[in-house]
Amino acid sequence: MPVDFLNQVFLNNTLAAYGIAIAILIAGFILIQLVRSAILSSLQRWEKQQQSPLDQRLVNIFSQPLMRLLYIGTVYIAIANLNLHPILGQTLQVLAVLIATVTGIQFLSQFSEYLLRSYLVRKGNPELEQSFNALTPLIRAIFWAVGFVFLLDNLGFDISAVVASLGIGGLAIAFAAQGILQDLFSYFSIVFDRPFAIGDFIVVGDYLGTVEQIGIKTTRLKSLSGEQLILANTDLTSSRVRNFKRMEQRRIVFTLGVIYETSAEKLKQIPAMIENIIQAVEGVKFDRAHFASYGDFSLNYEVVYLVNTGDFNTYMNCQQQINFALFEAFAAAGIEFAYPTQVHYLQKQEQTDQ
Repeated sequence: MPVDFLNQVFLNNTLAAYGIAIAILIAGFILIQLVRSAILSSLQRWEKQQQSPLDQRLVNIFSQPLMRLLYIGTVYIAIANLNLHPILGQTLQVLAVLIATVTGIQFLSQFSEYLLRSYLVRKGNPELEQSFNALTPLIRAIFWAVGFVFLLDNLGFDISAVVASLGIGGLAIAFAAQGILQDLFSYFSIVFDRPFAIGDFIVVGDYLGTVEQIGIKTTRLKSLSGEQLILANTDLTSSRVRNFKRMEQRRIVFTLGVIYETSAEKLKQIPAMIENIIQAVEGVKFDRAHFASYGDFSLNYEVVYLVNTGDFNTYMNCQQQINFALFEAFAAAGIEFAYPTQVHYLQKQEQTDQ
């Protein structure tokens, strides 16, 4: 009697076939949980060996895409044993291949990115890590391109014909998108040569700002006034770029003038006064101070000093401190700063009657 019951047909399948499918699902899900527990246990043992906290990103990579892939495989194996309508069976196969391919690409992409990023972190080179961040979209694009070809092959398409058509179409696209390709090659040049990195303050021609993003076609800067500047990568690689972030020492040159009525004795004292003031400022190295020239309305001194950092705000704070000290010192010594003036000398002529 039970055998007859199991042999009853429902939607072209016996109840026994449905029971086997359900058993495969249950056994498969239990096996997946065992595999997940084994992977997590291995990661925890690795954590103890490395004496470092378990990286949650690695746990998510193995517990999300990989687990989904195993669940999809289990469901497909269970349903594949049933006698399905050809259209339904083919649809199920296409969906399974599509979902499995997308999930597999996500897993491989995320896992490879994690391994490369971990390697760069161990290297301790922030510039390499920034270059990797810029290359991440390209790495993902490669994985998706390979996955797309794999998907077409499993769906029964002629890959050789597809590749040939893509090659011919690629030539046409290359001619039509020369500018985009130039920006792409410039992107590779920026990533590998690293003339600047994210966070650097650069000046390109009349434009200046902090690098926010290095894209495949454009690089985006945040200007001092707050707006975003978008520059083509080709423009950057073909221009002279000044990178102030990598400035280790800033050389400052400024001039000041005193009036022509200043005595010679005080003129000779000014260089020593300037030197003493600059040497008293922390983080600054005095270079020179000279009576440089005779101006139209002033006697000009040229002053040079070095700030031991490239930070602009630090330089301005030092210059401000120097300016305050110079103003106070000159006032105490009775030395007047020059300002644009014109002096007219009038000569009175006496006329005598003859």
